[in-house]
Amino acid sequence: MVVLDADSLMTGKAIDRLASELSRDPDAGLIQTFPMLIGAGTLFARLQQFSNIAYGWLLAEGLANWARTEGNYWGHNAIIRTRAFAASAGLPHLAGRRGQSELILSHDFVEAGLLRRAGWQVRFLPRVTGSFEETPGTLIDYVLRDQRWCRGNLQHLKLLRTAGLHPVSRFHLLHGAVAYLLSPAWFGLLVIWTLLGKDSETNVIRYFNEANPLFPDWPPAMSHIDSAVFLVIMYAMLLTPKIVGAGIIALHPKATRVYGGRPAFLGAFLVEIVLSVAYAPVMMIQQTRAVFRASIGRSDPWAPQVRDARAYPLRVLIRFHWMETLLGLVLLTGLVSGLVSLWLIPIAASLCLAVPLSALSALPVSRYVPAPLRMNSPNTLREPAIVTRALRERRRIALLLNNSGMPAE
Repeated sequence: MVVLDADSLMTGKAIDRLASELSRDPDAGLIQTFPMLIGAGTLFARLQQFSNIAYGWLLAEGLANWARTEGNYWGHNAIIRTRAFAASAGLPHLAGRRGQSELILSHDFVEAGLLRRAGWQVRFLPRVTGSFEETPGTLIDYVLRDQRWCRGNLQHLKLLRTAGLHPVSRFHLLHGAVAYLLSPAWFGLLVIWTLLGKDSETNVIRYFNEANPLFPDWPPAMSHIDSAVFLVIMYAMLLTPKIVGAGIIALHPKATRVYGGRPAFLGAFLVEIVLSVAYAPVMMIQQTRAVFRASIGRSDPWAPQVRDARAYPLRVLIRFHWMETLLGLVLLTGLVSGLVSLWLIPIAASLCLAVPLSALSALPVSRYVPAPLRMNSPNTLREPAIVTRALRERRRIALLLNNSGMPAE
């Protein structure tokens, strides 16, 4: 069986390639493709689409070469051997709070682990072309989807000791949870960074105590060194994979040609970097909040993803981003008072501007943004034929449903 999501597309050639691979490999239980993002019309969606196409291939190749036959499953755009799945991928219930049983929400990672435990190979083919999916169009829609994934991925921590799982399968489960736990860790680092102050006089953290003279006396300039190191570490983790991927493309004229040429590609790359840096602190606070709510058993219902990008009214933006704005104002007050390191200016600015940044995320780039700033990629400059046909059919079906008065879902 070929599994598709509500916003997934696969060409006939891609499905034929997967079917051929599965038939040639009797040990394969699941083969996962690397879906390319399509349909990005807003600024935030273009940001994700450009990242997916420009840098995602590098991460996908590394994952495929590292995981080999112990790959992962992302829930869609994959082919599954039905017999293997039915025999080995039944999901257990988890023991929840107050003795209640819980359904496994992020089921795909677990099913891949169960297939591998039963002896079936789980493969990842990143070079299968013609595999597509859509992405949330605004920052709020992305965060709402991320909150659901956070709740499901943190459940995987309870499954790490499941008997018989392959070590790589356990790593996939752990990695999915740690991807969200890193945000609280970053937030904790930010708090420590703030407490370090601007200099030795404003440093709240004291490395020495007169009552305990056994520790050496570190230099007062240590706080400045710490600030620079923290900044380098944070942005190195965020930017290094992107710089490597973009560098490989920029060095090959054939690769840059599909992005509209080298100047267009480098311009889109710079815009994407600036926007990623701007949105990262906002995502940190939202993911930290999601982890906290999930850890105390409070979470929103598992609602379906919003497929149509729309601009949210100001009152919704303020209600959704009040926490980031408040924390940004606290940092800004510390900066103005001379109590906080100036290295925190980029983070404080992003948090203070969370509401405008969220509103900006819904901006239709094709109408309001100059061409060099649209972050064009191969799928926006030359829309795949299957995408054009799918959008046409979607409009036709929507028209039929609206005229007949039938519910869409």
